[in-house]
Amino acid sequence: MTRVGLLFHGDMAPRARVRAPELIGRGGWLNTGDNDLTLTDLRGRIVILDFWTFCCVNCLHVLDELRELEEKHRDTVVIVGVHSPKFVHEAEHQAVVDAVERYEVHHPVLDDPELATWKQYAVRAWPTLVVIDPEGYVVAQHAGEGHAHALEALVGQLEAEHAAKGTLRRGDGPYVPPEPVPTELRFPGKALLLPGGTFLVSDTTRHQLVELAADGESVVRRIGAGERGLTDGAGERARFSEPQGLALLPDGTVAVADTVNHALRRFDPATGEVTTLAGTGRQWWQGSPTEGPAREVDLSSPWDVAWFAGRLWIAMAGVHQLWTYDPRARTVRAAAGTTNEGLVDGPAEEAWFAQPSGLAATEDRLWIADSETSAVRYVERDGDGFAVRTAVGTGLFDFGHRDGAAEQALLQHPLGVTALPDGSVAISDTYNHALRRFDPATGEVSTLATDLREPSGAVLADGDIVVVESARHRLTRLRLPEEAVRVDAVAHRTQRAATDIAPGTLRLDVVFQAPEGQKLDTRYGPSTRLLVSSTPPELLAGGEGAGTDLNRELVLTEGVTEGVLHVSAMAASCDDTDSDSGSAAGANEYPACHVHQQDWGVPVRITEGGATRLPLVLAGMDG
Repeated sequence: MTRVGLLFHGDMAPRARVRAPELIGRGGWLNTGDNDLTLTDLRGRIVILDFWTFCCVNCLHVLDELRELEEKHRDTVVIVGVHSPKFVHEAEHQAVVDAVERYEVHHPVLDDPELATWKQYAVRAWPTLVVIDPEGYVVAQHAGEGHAHALEALVGQLEAEHAAKGTLRRGDGPYVPPEPVPTELRFPGKALLLPGGTFLVSDTTRHQLVELAADGESVVRRIGAGERGLTDGAGERARFSEPQGLALLPDGTVAVADTVNHALRRFDPATGEVTTLAGTGRQWWQGSPTEGPAREVDLSSPWDVAWFAGRLWIAMAGVHQLWTYDPRARTVRAAAGTTNEGLVDGPAEEAWFAQPSGLAATEDRLWIADSETSAVRYVERDGDGFAVRTAVGTGLFDFGHRDGAAEQALLQHPLGVTALPDGSVAISDTYNHALRRFDPATGEVSTLATDLREPSGAVLADGDIVVVESARHRLTRLRLPEEAVRVDAVAHRTQRAATDIAPGTLRLDVVFQAPEGQKLDTRYGPSTRLLVSSTPPELLAGGEGAGTDLNRELVLTEGVTEGVLHVSAMAASCDDTDSDSGSAAGANEYPACHVHQQDWGVPVRITEGGATRLPLVLAGMDG
């Protein structure tokens, strides 16, 4: 087995077995029929802990990756979601209950608002997967996406090993589904006013589009069979998977961001037909094409769409970019963003985004709700190209509810923006349960309305603003107020314990162990990538930038006492065609390959006596 990183050099002494810490969380258990679970209850089963938080699109990708494994090994594997919040809103128990239903999480979930279990397992990033064997020992850890094939191989090994030992227990798992709640909409995402005065709503959790009458309540028709799938055709049999954004195209049809299908769909209100405009149904990975015929290029969690500058722009939340679709040429291309996660302005191709999730176009600007940086940003023309600017927001770790001058105002994970007639922008400030406003003329941020439950988008209608209250499962019509609502200002930072590191030089090791029967794919050059930066940039005197080795010496600047290390790692592994592992891949000219990738934001504190080495596990175990 090929092993990469400081810890994986040739022969190794057997690693000490690590007993899995108990699962604790003040919020308690969901999807268990009100029963608390312990690891003793799960003894004899293979347990996969999924450390996730519902704001994180990478966590949502992993939820989708786990569905097939969960179904295939239902009698031997128990997946336990450990919800570990980033934002203050995500620590609210009802918000976790809503998220578990919204994203169809069909396994037990531990609500851990104080990150107690996160700390016990020394987790450093969302998402992280930890595998526990039937005897209660930790056997693997994986950070980020793309590990489904590795988990499948490991589960097969553990099933065989523990069946032979007599320590595997088969049977039904502890999952108990909640009672369904009858409502016309269920966690709607976005809304669009159709030319006839009715509303088209993406009914996300039910995998449908719903047309509502002008009152915003009465159902005119439903589009979609109501089950996950990627099927074109007549409205009643078409299938979506958690659709979100909607935009009118010049020909009168509607573009739909079909988020979990990684596709762009087209709905014709006149005929009811649904077709696919772009995407293959597969998720885009590093190294995949970023432009080409629309039906041949992979996409990644398109969250919203808007018509701007003669193109359909796509908020590609899954890769922190904006893409465009050209309906005449039927092509797509990456238009802004590098795939690195963060807040960096400048020329479109150099900018950094963090899960862009809402778009709104005016004649000269494309407004963006950049959710993970709690920011509102915009694209505008810059010579022959485009540039990205930030109106409100400072980065990945600062958020809250504070009005006033834009440079000090705070939002909390906004998912929607709406252009207003006076040139200002309404912001669906989702985790603050508020509708906010940014006025470019004055540079001020104000609050228009509060007590909106997870607003995720809004649309103008007859001088009013109609807000999608996602967690109240409805549209809510509001008069645009002449005065702002006064609220008590609050500010927050992401609450994660800082890692104490020693001044001077820090050894960074990204630990990666290729899955059984695979090795690093070096046929076309290096198959690993490491990108390091910091906040503030002055934290690092050396070691920042991109490279192909998964370990690096970082030089810390004297006098800087704290900050955040941003680490992005990728490794590609393929079937080992030279191995004697029993794989049939030896005769395969085109071995199956998989990409593993993760971004970490590690808060650090520089102190005498701190660590001189920082291990980050991409896949495997840190010895």
